[in-house]
Amino acid sequence: MAGFDDSLVREYFELNGFFTRSPAKSGATARARRTEEPGLLQVLNPSPRGGAEPGFQLFGADLSGLPGALVAVKGLPAKGLTAAMLRRGDFLDFIRKEAAPAAKEAFADAAAGEGRTPRLLALPGLPAQEPARSESIALLRAQGVDHVLTFRTILENLIQVAEAGGAPGRSDTLQLLRLLRAYDMVNAAQLELFGQPPSK
Repeated sequence: MAGFDDSLVREYFELNGFFTRSPAKSGATARARRTEEPGLLQVLNPSPRGGAEPGFQLFGADLSGLPGALVAVKGLPAKGLTAAMLRRGDFLDFIRKEAAPAAKEAFADAAAGEGRTPRLLALPGLPAQEPARSESIALLRAQGVDHVLTFRTILENLIQVAEAGGAPGRSDTLQLLRLLRAYDMVNAAQLELFGQPPSK
């Protein structure tokens, strides 16, 4: 994996007790990753708790019940998705043109059938309003996506860990978040720009 979005997702899972690794590529597909390609990560929860099956969109509280997943990371495009679109939760066009094709490509080689590892897509967001939300979910499910995790959820969790002084050791991401918090440059209210209430 390479890139900031990929590192952020990896750190999120590791801080939540998961083991992570980049899946090995076969000889035929072992090549440098293009910048528009989704990153791929395997995560394993060493002590998952039993309980209800998590919903399509995962939040921080759902992670403890996830035994593991194959995670594709589709971050913000360099252009085309603006802050205004994020505030409105206007993601349908992004889902159609970028996220669904990225999921199809990322999960193309993943095993299908009973007992397969859940496929999770980390992405900037889902539309907040119907019918765009249901259409987006249907598009992603058609490409083999079992769950999505938004960067809003990831950032909220990392900010909470940074505020609590968690994650002993060196974490550049948490150090940056601590600095932003110390200088009042980011707070929980600012995450409202993504159009969803904070998750616990």
